[in-house]
Amino acid sequence: MRDQFICLALLLCALHSACGLYFHISETERKCFIEEVPDETTVIVNYKVELYDPRSNGFMPSSPGIGMHVEVRDSDDKIILSRVYSSQGRISFTSHTPGEHVICMYSNSTAWFSGAQLRVHLDIQVGEHAIDYANVAQKEKLTELQLRIRQLLDQVEQITKEQNYQRYREERFRHTSESTNSRVLWWSLAQTVVLVCMGFWQMRHLKSFFEAKKLV
Repeated sequence: MRDQFICLALLLCALHSACGLYFHISETERKCFIEEVPDETTVIVNYKVELYDPRSNGFMPSSPGIGMHVEVRDSDDKIILSRVYSSQGRISFTSHTPGEHVICMYSNSTAWFSGAQLRVHLDIQVGEHAIDYANVAQKEKLTELQLRIRQLLDQVEQITKEQNYQRYREERFRHTSESTNSRVLWWSLAQTVVLVCMGFWQMRHLKSFFEAKKLV
């Protein structure tokens, strides 16, 4: 029983954990990140842009004129979000189709600076990790026990969504495998028919040649 509880706790911690990182881009670069998201799942992206300062040989807070263009595409390659934000912000969107969502970021102008670099701090939160439970407890006036129950219900709901997404991926993989096997089968049959037809044509051609030479 204890082992089962530990496994469940590890599973809850692993599901859709937050992802914090930073990366460097120039004024012409475009960085994209792929996040696998179940359907009807909230995704929150927190970011902050810093500008390289050659005098201090470090990165400083960017000026107000510097911003980031953020574009989000769903698994069907449809744009669900595309707009210019300031140098620091919080982006939120909800997935409507399961699958890989591509989050791309690039500078909104090439006239801010001459060849300098930007450092972008990025934090992606998916599922129940995107919910600010402190704010929820304050708004709905929940007790600590009620808030904990709310968190557990959200985690169970997220696990259900993840299971549905895994079944969706399995179904797509099975469909792709069956389609590939069917194409290979028909291609093999087509090759066999072509080889038989070519052999029959060669036999008739040789027979006509021998008859013309009066060898048969």
